[in-house]
Amino acid sequence: PARRRDALRLRGGGSPPLLRLFPGRLSAFPLFLLALLLGFASLLWLQLSCSAEGPAAGGQHRGVPRQPCPPPAPPQPPEEDPAWGPHRLALLVPFRERFEELLAFVPYMHRFLSKKRIRHRIFILNQVDHFRFNRASLINVGFLESGNDTDYIAMHDVDLLPLNEQLDYSFPEAGPFHVASPELHPLYHYKTYVGGILLLTKQHYELCNGMSNRFWGWGREDDEFYRRIKGAGLQVRRPSGITTGYETFQHLHDPAWRKRDQKRIAAQKQEQFKVDREGGLNNVRYRIESRTDLSVAGAPCTVLNILLDCDTNETPWCTFG
Repeated sequence: PARRRDALRLRGGGSPPLLRLFPGRLSAFPLFLLALLLGFASLLWLQLSCSAEGPAAGGQHRGVPRQPCPPPAPPQPPEEDPAWGPHRLALLVPFRERFEELLAFVPYMHRFLSKKRIRHRIFILNQVDHFRFNRASLINVGFLESGNDTDYIAMHDVDLLPLNEQLDYSFPEAGPFHVASPELHPLYHYKTYVGGILLLTKQHYELCNGMSNRFWGWGREDDEFYRRIKGAGLQVRRPSGITTGYETFQHLHDPAWRKRDQKRIAAQKQEQFKVDREGGLNNVRYRIESRTDLSVAGAPCTVLNILLDCDTNETPWCTFG
């Protein structure tokens, strides 16, 4: 008996705790029960780790931003349904290593736009090279790769969710429409600000020759683009009648948790205030490493893995070296 107890102790001592729930050799039925147990635990963890109420006004939370539990995604509209209108939006989302925000953004925006009956495609513009982040170049690439079935774009930050359903995402025929206006954005309030969320027809974006490719690192590319808009003879329009003020959006970004690349090196300090009169859509240099259509909680999106190129003679600040 003592020898038998020692043998049993040795046989069970090296086994994982879950496997010890089943005596002897595991058969198909106990393995099936184990899979069900793991699946239930995963669903319970998902339910406890997100908020069923979705994004809350006022927005930031300590640590990882609160992730809304996405309801079932609405169905795609039938192509012949006139209630959805003739236009299709390309939602261009510059992106790098912000997956927690992306998991909240895609299902939320798909549902928000579908509820407003706006035909749309969501493009995640994922920069996978080793250069510094270049938001403007990614938007240029997204514009060029968005296809002929879309006729207007939204330059959209991944960390900014619209909370007010009165916000207009429809075709901006009269000119660029700045959804995240200074009167509504939770952080940026100067009158020439056009960042966050900006809608343009593809014709108007081409008229501006897109955005400058010279801005590596965080910031200033929107200010340069504002001057391009004015130089093209276009007038920026903004929302009216919105009464929610700075509670109009939820800003998911936590600066203590995710630092921005605000470093200014070499001649970049002077260059950031200049207008780029030559570059833009006409000279963005890139390669698409992969293009993947996927679904996030039932919401469709297209992920473009993008390798940008940099002429270090022209913009030596594209690297940290």
